[in-house]
Amino acid sequence: MVLGQYLAELKNVRILTPEEERALWQGYKDGGDLGCRRRLIESYQPLVFKTAMRWRLSEATMLDVIQEGTVGLIEAVENYDYTRGVAFSLFAVHRIRGRIINHLTREDESLVWIDSPMTADSSQSTIADLLIDAHAEVAAQAEHNYLVQQLRTAMERLPVKEQQVLSGVYLDDCEPKELAANMELSVSHIYRLQKQGIRRLRGMMSKLMGNWR
Repeated sequence: MVLGQYLAELKNVRILTPEEERALWQGYKDGGDLGCRRRLIESYQPLVFKTAMRWRLSEATMLDVIQEGTVGLIEAVENYDYTRGVAFSLFAVHRIRGRIINHLTREDESLVWIDSPMTADSSQSTIADLLIDAHAEVAAQAEHNYLVQQLRTAMERLPVKEQQVLSGVYLDDCEPKELAANMELSVSHIYRLQKQGIRRLRGMMSKLMGNWR
């Protein structure tokens, strides 16, 4: 399948209403309906493409990355517990992104780190600014890949809500208001969790970063 064909198919994907999605989760998780499973995977395929587009890749490599991301999406569908009240997109993006990063690392591709804003009034506006010194001697690909892996590991050690907030903001491009609604929290609480998560990450990464300065 060529990329153009894939994009044409994405245009036909219809966003599920909350009621439709819940019915599909119930059908698959409670009733074992594989048709519901297939519809969920198809409906969230745009999330795979959105995640893959964070890297600047050739068309051939992009198709491989999309395939890997789809495997991550399938794993997320199979492991998701809809009764916990966490938005599936926040849960799934971890698996999708993890699969993609593992694939790119194996293929020795040049990774492009996330460049999403933190808050409107932040003097250091991206997660890359907060965690990675762009002028340090870490340009070698092996070191860069190692750093990305260590950051992923550090994120997995954060409290669950902080993980969800950082993933929502930096991986899923969620607006704070949308994230607050999904998690049933206030927007100010979202910002507090975001800052706490970044502070914890900086603490966990400080020793590693210090070795590279």
